[in-house]
Amino acid sequence: MESIIMITGKVNYQITLDPGVWIFDDRKVDLTSYFQEERETKDELEEYTKAVSKHWEREIREGAIHPPTLKTERTYEKQRILNGTFGIPLQPFLENAGLKNDAKEVQFITNDNKTYTLSIKEALEVIVGFSYKGKPLTTDGPIHVYFGDGSNVKNPIKNIKKIFIA
Repeated sequence: MESIIMITGKVNYQITLDPGVWIFDDRKVDLTSYFQEERETKDELEEYTKAVSKHWEREIREGAIHPPTLKTERTYEKQRILNGTFGIPLQPFLENAGLKNDAKEVQFITNDNKTYTLSIKEALEVIVGFSYKGKPLTTDGPIHVYFGDGSNVKNPIKNIKKIFIA
């Protein structure tokens, strides 16, 4: 099974997706809770400022040494990554591909040549699953497509081999 997926069609730049490296991406979301949570739009600058402020305040309070709690937090994060079920928003990849003005829809083409079509607006909300319980999706992957509203969370689109912008 090929684990590389191409975004082609009415785009300025063809994009190659490699789900194997997304585990290290900060944009990944936990699929076990993502569709149950209330989501709000985030201002990236504000989020970054809060994170830096929290880190700075922690260093002032605890000093620049690494107390045992930091080691515990890293161990917990490592376990979460090794055992987690994750996805990533498709929106940044579509935006980086540079959708052309006449692009109307996104087609997800499976290994058996079935085509699932979404409007551009719907596709920008898609979450692409890439791991299940810490393992890559090798048997029915490399990615699963989840609609942004979570309506297909129990039955995602599987066996995607190509994303075509029409």
